[in-house]
Amino acid sequence: MRDVRMLPKYNVTATLQCAGNRRTAMSKTRKVRGVGWDVSAIGNAVWGGAKLADLLELIGIPKLTCSTQSGGKHVEFVSIDKCKEENGGPYKASIPLSQATNPEADVLLAYEMNGEPLNRDHGYPLRVIVPGVIGARSVKWLDSINIIAEECQGFFMQKDYKMFPPSVDWDNINWSTRRPQMDFPVQSVICSLEDVQSIKPGKVTISGYAVSGGGRGIERVDVSIDGGKTWLEASRSQKTGVPYIADHVSSDKWAWVLFEVTVDIPYSTEIVAKAVDSAANVQPENVQDIWNLRGILNTSWHRVQVRVGHSNM
Repeated sequence: MRDVRMLPKYNVTATLQCAGNRRTAMSKTRKVRGVGWDVSAIGNAVWGGAKLADLLELIGIPKLTCSTQSGGKHVEFVSIDKCKEENGGPYKASIPLSQATNPEADVLLAYEMNGEPLNRDHGYPLRVIVPGVIGARSVKWLDSINIIAEECQGFFMQKDYKMFPPSVDWDNINWSTRRPQMDFPVQSVICSLEDVQSIKPGKVTISGYAVSGGGRGIERVDVSIDGGKTWLEASRSQKTGVPYIADHVSSDKWAWVLFEVTVDIPYSTEIVAKAVDSAANVQPENVQDIWNLRGILNTSWHRVQVRVGHSNM
């Protein structure tokens, strides 16, 4: 820990999103296994710590290295947290060495969150932050770091958090046919309104978050107040007083973007949001098309039903 704190400190604003965010909505299509997250299995923070690339350089692994002389191609993070899925062993995950040694990937050994020491729930005293990747790879309560030849063989790398097509179920699944999920796709969620909410007719502000993995910015967020027949472009923001431009040096490439649009809603309707990232990836329209048995990566259009009525007051 002392060696980590002696390295240059960096602050990285990054969003961590559970791969199961919005699993509840996917489960309504067909039952899935996993914690029933709604839209809040996500968070954005300023993480403070040392870059993993600097630490690896300290032990003789140069920056931008894909393979060590001994054949190491992956960096494994092992937690002190024990779990039943590992038969009582530690939680663990890995990322490619090429990512770990790339300073631009901003992989952190974090000991601060929002300017304060990490608390217990967020991984005190030290955790990994892997920006742009599903939260399962940002291991908390870090115990050790290993350089290994193959991907980590832990349960949550090899038998969970993999993306299967709708045709695969628990009777015919073959975990070895898919690679561990890393980047998360483009996502947007309406936060200012809940599903099946009653509102008064008139002006309504629709706002929420949008985010994409891999450091891709948010090029556009579209909002519909007629179930997707017509669309309005929402405003986007990230830093107070700084206009947001996707992939610009002034923007935080790992952080979520907030969107907002004010519209007139005279009648009950379905409100929809969809985002487009800087690589022109767009959220899929229907959750049925991306259904998978673990209920991960539900990035379908986010839909909220509203009922317009007049107050009796």
